[in-house]
Amino acid sequence: QLQLVESGGGLVQPGGSLRLSCAASGFALDYYAIGWFRQAPGKEREGVSCASSNGRSTNYADSVKGRFTISRDNAKKTVYLQMNSLKPEDTAVYYCAADPRYTISYCRRSDEYHYWGQGTQVTVSS
Repeated sequence: QLQLVESGGGLVQPGGSLRLSCAASGFALDYYAIGWFRQAPGKEREGVSCASSNGRSTNYADSVKGRFTISRDNAKKTVYLQMNSLKPEDTAVYYCAADPRYTISYCRRSDEYHYWGQGTQVTVSS
């Protein structure tokens, strides 16, 4: 059974850092493009970052460029989102998603992905 499980969320002060992890089970991550999304209360789901199946192609929302970094370790079947210089507006539930393609042209669109994790809460507050 294909499964994605996020972890690493929590409460952090503005300016702080968190690293989210997304562990895959039931499939070989090597053949899947991956995306990170977030959804704040009352807002639509937003594509934060995404990576091709080998991690060589990445994409970021303007709101997180220079602060967030997506990476993946296919041998460990895990994808990461390193988040630095966090702001209160980064507060949201963060989700990882996967789709069985090498790369996705519009990889920050949520409807491009078949498989989703359950999400992890990130709260940035003093």
